[in-house]
Amino acid sequence: MGFSLKEDMDAGVMESNWLMPIPRILILIGHSLTNLAVTLITSTVMLVVSALLFGFRITGEVLNAFLPVIPMPWAVWFWFRLCSAGAGHARANTMVDMSSFLVQIFSGSNFPVSSLPKWLLPISLALPLTYGLDAVRGFLLKTRRLCHLLELVLLVVFMLVMLWLGSGL
Repeated sequence: MGFSLKEDMDAGVMESNWLMPIPRILILIGHSLTNLAVTLITSTVMLVVSALLFGFRITGEVLNAFLPVIPMPWAVWFWFRLCSAGAGHARANTMVDMSSFLVQIFSGSNFPVSSLPKWLLPISLALPLTYGLDAVRGFLLKTRRLCHLLELVLLVVFMLVMLWLGSGL
């Protein structure tokens, strides 16, 4: 989401978008739905190409991996609102780049968070994205997960708390 706002800033359209007589939250939801559609189309094409070229078969586990994805966009609602609040900041690009990098590192998108030093683990466990990525990785790769079914419960709890916090910003 922060990257979408950064693209708007770089294109020079964020100010005009922000001045439109619609709620700003709809702009953020539009960006989210657009990114979701692009990701869905890209993933579908990759699955089809993988099936045709490499004989990849879609099993129940792949379909189960989509379950933790459902609450993840809503779990980061707070961060969407935070990005939009900081968009007018003089160094918004730097802020978006730094926060995006830190969330990417601490959420385990590149590697399991269990490989982080123990003193950094509490930061990772405070991010809702960590549980979603860990659950998806567990379903797809059959790896040891942080807390199995509790991950889905935590994602729903994060979703509710972040919706509540995000609506107050």
